Amino acid sequence: TAGCSRGEMKIDRVALSERASVPVLDASEVSTLISDSGITRYRISSPQWLVYDKTDPPYQEFPKGVYLEQFDINLTVQALLEADYAHYDENSQIWMLRGNVHALNRKGEQFDTPLLFWNQKTHRVYSDTTIHITREKSIIYGVGFDSNEEMSQYTILNPTGVFPINED
Repeated sequence: TAGCSRGEMKIDRVALSERASVPVLDASEVSTLISDSGITRYRISSPQWLVYDKTDPPYQEFPKGVYLEQFDINLTVQALLEADYAHYDENSQIWMLRGNVHALNRKGEQFDTPLLFWNQKTHRVYSDTTIHITREKSIIYGVGFDSNEEMSQYTILNPTGVFPINED
């Protein structure tokens, strides 16, 4: 570099410190399959996928939204998730989905919330914000939610709802 003599090299410390703020991957219009132990488990699609490998912790970001499908061993869709924004912490294996979060489970129940977390280590999906669940014959509202990752067994905190009443 300029100003160095006899083979000395000057390292630009500013450029090295800024490396963490630059994604190692910036991909557009992505659709990919993710497997675990040779079994396809997820499909992720997004208009933009950013991977930051030099941050602490490393993370992946989907600033323009994400669509995710989870499969069982027979490639049957177990759950769908979509959101306006997503962030995945690689160390904790926690997804944070924000903005118009919509999920659909195998029973056809639709979950709508502004914020949802999915912990892949504990296999739990949860939120501490408003949740709206549309079921075949009822609608459940609440603040706070905890579920298995298939969203088939869940608990609604502070629930309210609209339920049909059989007047017979």
